[in-house]
Amino acid sequence: MNAPVSEALRQREFTPWPEELAARYRAEGVWSGLTLGRVLRDSAARHGDRTALIDGARTWTYAELDGEADRLAAGLHKEGVAAAGDRVLVQMPNTAAFVLVCFALFRIGAVPVLAQPAHRDHEITQLSRQSSAVAMIIPGRRSGFDYREMAERVQGRCPSLRRIVVDGDPRRHSALSALFADPVPLPEPDPGSIAVLQLSGGTTAVPKLIPRTHDDYLYNARASVRACPLGTDDVYLCVLPAAHNFPLCAPGLLGALDSGATVVLAQGPSDGEVFPLIERHRVTVTAVVPPIALLWLEAAKDTRHDLRSLRVLQVGGARLGPAAAARVGPVLGCRLQQVFGMAEGLICYTRLDDPDELVRTTQGVPMSSADEVAVVDDEDRAVPDGEPGHLLTRGPYTIRGYFRADEHNQRAFTAEGFYRTGDIVRRLPSGHLVVVDRAKDLVNRGGDKVAADEIEDMLGTHPGVHDVAVVAEPDDALGERICAFVITHEDGLKSRVLKKHLREHGLAAYKTPDRFVFVDAMPLTSVGKIDKKVLRARAARLAAEEGRTS
Repeated sequence: MNAPVSEALRQREFTPWPEELAARYRAEGVWSGLTLGRVLRDSAARHGDRTALIDGARTWTYAELDGEADRLAAGLHKEGVAAAGDRVLVQMPNTAAFVLVCFALFRIGAVPVLAQPAHRDHEITQLSRQSSAVAMIIPGRRSGFDYREMAERVQGRCPSLRRIVVDGDPRRHSALSALFADPVPLPEPDPGSIAVLQLSGGTTAVPKLIPRTHDDYLYNARASVRACPLGTDDVYLCVLPAAHNFPLCAPGLLGALDSGATVVLAQGPSDGEVFPLIERHRVTVTAVVPPIALLWLEAAKDTRHDLRSLRVLQVGGARLGPAAAARVGPVLGCRLQQVFGMAEGLICYTRLDDPDELVRTTQGVPMSSADEVAVVDDEDRAVPDGEPGHLLTRGPYTIRGYFRADEHNQRAFTAEGFYRTGDIVRRLPSGHLVVVDRAKDLVNRGGDKVAADEIEDMLGTHPGVHDVAVVAEPDDALGERICAFVITHEDGLKSRVLKKHLREHGLAAYKTPDRFVFVDAMPLTSVGKIDKKVLRARAARLAAEEGRTS
């Protein structure tokens, strides 16, 4: 039986879809009424002996993966790690344990808060506090970093965190491997309840949590499979960190497992790691961000690995330039699919049968006929096709509000429930969107969205910093890099000192500025604000002088 979630509880946690709209989605079959945990169980019933998951030398059939998820759910519940409605911070690399943990939590009705392996004390503390997480599930030590020590520091700052579970040597904490137990019946969660909390690229120093329900996230995966078809003969290679929305649900590993395909987990995106996996497992579909696509295009010229099984290369997270897009087919021998979307909801795909010009030059069309898209001016008035404007959207898989963020929601959503994406786009008569700029103060560094004010706030705590402004500078490899303009209180302040300051304050390495420019004054607008348009132009000139942009 479903355990219903009260309307009062939902309103405190997140903004549900209007009831009449939710009823329509259910009546039309847009929302299936299934939970994400049920998806794996149904796939196991249909494809029990087929290979579901490959992690290194280990493979799991659908029946085995389903059974292991049941056993882990039983153990997590029995040991009091998680109960229905609890938030659990999951910070794990691309391993089978990540997949099992997510499905186990789905079955309990607990909510994974999906952190990235690159996050450090600063981000993890914020996520734990905002979600009131009761437990963390982490690796032990990986790539020279001890996650256990960080978890202990975070636990000291976050009273809600009562358990630390480690996939590896647990030391004084709980070992994930010891938590598997005999399966027990567990109440089925309400499909309208929160299934997972994703992370927003955001424009503020405090991360925003994105509440995705079982209903809407499963629709997200299934609509994505219609845009990028997957079947039982397909092999999906998960290259990007699996906690990201793109490799998780667009269609990602959730769409693949719902379709009876095989998921192969990669430990990193290098051609030395990935090309052998494509050859060995006859990979047909994978997803990357533009910098990785560019590296693969260069490496493929000289590779001895057989990449002919690859059918579709999805590229998203940032815009892939037309020249690079045109090379994908000839060099890699597969179809390019451009993907533009956000963890808040809307996802656009170029279709596999689109004309080559649209695939090269656009970021696709919304994947669902139920998506509502508006392109508007600064006053929220519709602009004609072909003219740039702010992208607004709503639909059956686009959230109506961030988790516990009522004040921010007033700015991020219109009164009619449209989400303000922060992207500036042009819509072609065909419905295809071209991303031309952004309204949000973000740096899109290789697909990682970095909020400028988060870095500015932290640099501002250094006693030698008088003022700071962070902007994006163009970069052919990464799309954008992070450039910080700094006014100092003291002569001789060095960039290495500021980088050390950020590191000691627990900022993730990918958010550290790539360039520091020390200035005597900041350019100002007519109302006295720092003129970031001028700073972005200066950063672009510096990049061009170094040959970082073509």
